[in-house]
Amino acid sequence: MSQMFATRLDRTRSLMADQGVDVLLVSVGADLPYLTGYEAMPLERLTMLVVPVDGDATLVVPALEAPRVVERPGVFALRPWGETDDPIAIVADLVGAADTAAIGDQTWARFVVDLQDQLPRTRFGRGSAITSPLRSVKDAHEIEMLRRAGAAVDRIAGRLRSGEIELVGRTEAQVSSELGRQIRAEGHQRVNFAIVAAGANAASPHHEPGSTVIESGQGVLCDFGGTMFDDDRVGYCSDITRCVWLGDPPSEFVELYDVLFEAQAASVAAATVGTPCEEVDRVGRAIIADAGFGDYFIHRTGHGIGVEAHEDPYIVEGNETALVAGHAFSVEPGIYVPGRWGARLEDIVVAAVDGPDPMNRVDHALAVIDA
Repeated sequence: MSQMFATRLDRTRSLMADQGVDVLLVSVGADLPYLTGYEAMPLERLTMLVVPVDGDATLVVPALEAPRVVERPGVFALRPWGETDDPIAIVADLVGAADTAAIGDQTWARFVVDLQDQLPRTRFGRGSAITSPLRSVKDAHEIEMLRRAGAAVDRIAGRLRSGEIELVGRTEAQVSSELGRQIRAEGHQRVNFAIVAAGANAASPHHEPGSTVIESGQGVLCDFGGTMFDDDRVGYCSDITRCVWLGDPPSEFVELYDVLFEAQAASVAAATVGTPCEEVDRVGRAIIADAGFGDYFIHRTGHGIGVEAHEDPYIVEGNETALVAGHAFSVEPGIYVPGRWGARLEDIVVAAVDGPDPMNRVDHALAVIDA
């Protein structure tokens, strides 16, 4: 699919021209596979894609990494460098007399500093000003990949809800490992995270699964996802959160979860084309606040997702960006009561002309499992 990458680079150059950027420099991070199909290892050896606004792109790579690159004639030229070469000088020569350069946000500081030393006349800015607007709007192929990844984790969440995945008597870490194995078995090449938080641990949104043994009479929050590659080795992420209660849930927790259920559904419904991101956040947050849980919803409603698990657009107060068809993002309100319990409910949603298109369809109700 070299044409896909050629099209992406054409769109990149168009946006560079609009912003007055002479050259884009992309090193490690998600921008590189998005534009070339090649994912660089985070090494002390420099890898960098050089994209002039009006010329051919060149991928500068360590010679020992070159065999991993799928060459794409007409998309980029490959420029391997040897162990005694100076890759900074090679990139600087390709940049030439460019007045402005946008450099990838995840480029190691050592390389940025060295490039600035060799290119004192070039003004550097953030590469995300170019790449983020392009990556945040997904095309049909990308949406289908997100749908496939979402369906895969749905199947795992279904097994979690049915009790097929054993919880009681196992540690959080053991269940997390089990979720990771199932993420891979369902077609993902990578496990990005598998949060398992039992009882009061669920009040910490990013709890690290540990030695806590899961017991009957507890709620368990599971937030998990991975990366699924397409045929060009470009990865797309999944991310889902569901909660279960082991035994008979107390009325207080049922009340909390009912509020969360309503808030999440309302935020998904509000995620229509033209709606500002912050408004999607406000809709669910107002429901939670009106029910008296406002102080316990301590994070944004969502984050964009695609080749990275977290990317633009962010569903948060202050982000006035209006949703457009192809924006993909999580909707994941949470309520966290320190020392007692916590709950979060999360789907990935794509904004579409016909309305919000959830990538996750597994049941949203609180799963109550006999224990």
